[in-house]
Amino acid sequence: MIGRKNAGRASPFLLVFLSFGFFLATYNLLILVMHKTSRGVTEELHDPVIRRPDGLREGTGAKFHVALTATDAPYSKWQCRVMYYWYKKMRDMPGSDMGGFTRVLHSGNFDNLMEEIPTVVVDPLPEGLDRGYIVLNRPWAFVQWLEKATIEEEYILMAEPDHVFVNPLPNLAHRDHPAAFPFFYIKPTENEKIIRKYYPEDKGPVSNIDPIGNSPVIVKKSILEKIAPTWMNVSLRMKDDPETDKAFGWVLEMYGYAVASALHGVRHILRKDFMLQPPWDTEVGQKFIIHYTYGCDYNMKGELTYGKIGEWRFDKRSHLRGPPPRNLPLPPPGVPESVVRLVKAVNEASANIPNWDTL
Repeated sequence: MIGRKNAGRASPFLLVFLSFGFFLATYNLLILVMHKTSRGVTEELHDPVIRRPDGLREGTGAKFHVALTATDAPYSKWQCRVMYYWYKKMRDMPGSDMGGFTRVLHSGNFDNLMEEIPTVVVDPLPEGLDRGYIVLNRPWAFVQWLEKATIEEEYILMAEPDHVFVNPLPNLAHRDHPAAFPFFYIKPTENEKIIRKYYPEDKGPVSNIDPIGNSPVIVKKSILEKIAPTWMNVSLRMKDDPETDKAFGWVLEMYGYAVASALHGVRHILRKDFMLQPPWDTEVGQKFIIHYTYGCDYNMKGELTYGKIGEWRFDKRSHLRGPPPRNLPLPPPGVPESVVRLVKAVNEASANIPNWDTL
């Protein structure tokens, strides 16, 4: 295993240089196919621990610190700016339990957003250790941040740059039970053979592992301090195992967090209202976060063009080298509310952030 003190002395791994461009080109198609074949899964999930009373939507819980990990690439920067803009808008609204905010920058270097967004710079993994899988730096970033930062809040929300807050977010956690969003494609019980490499039988059934990733999760700081090093080591072990790497692919470190939590006996409250993902989730309603991981492609009749670039589209991967232009065209009539809300949110942020085109 690799810990905080000996990461720099890790034994050499066989370097696998993955093409980032190829990943981005294939990622969207893969998740579209996965979503189509597994669409009903999240609808069947139940809260495995405790159901937080609806009355606590009113923002009466303990404050939580918002933390997102990021790189210094233009693609990450503009998303962070949009995310931080909406955090500031929702933070002080009735019903919100949001506290402070930190961008955990794991590039190892300061960048030009330091004064705009509260930021702590941490080191990336030693060269070659992430094998081109950039998000493998996320657990290592949290380990370092938790060691070096002074965090006043008792709870932490682990968030990502492509999150937009659309309603004031209360603390959905309940005492020692973190709250998490259930992902339809995280299936521990269907991958038991692989999971058992990291979660031995004496720990209990594989069903103890929640179908979640590390984000969005609201968790007690004291609990995350225990989970984070395990999450890092499990994720690195998974990446070093060809069978696991092939099976889990781009969701590997999500499985790493789910397994690490279970190893510490931590179960999560599953909140389907935590997040929505256009274009598949069509209504915003009372959900809290838009996660714009999927491309949104439509013809001018407002029909989703599944797996095909549409006459109208919004896809974050269209803006790898810089931010999208201000005043993006709105979708044609008939496109779901969630997609319209997303584009309007990006437009509002870009219209109000100074020097939007400069990164």
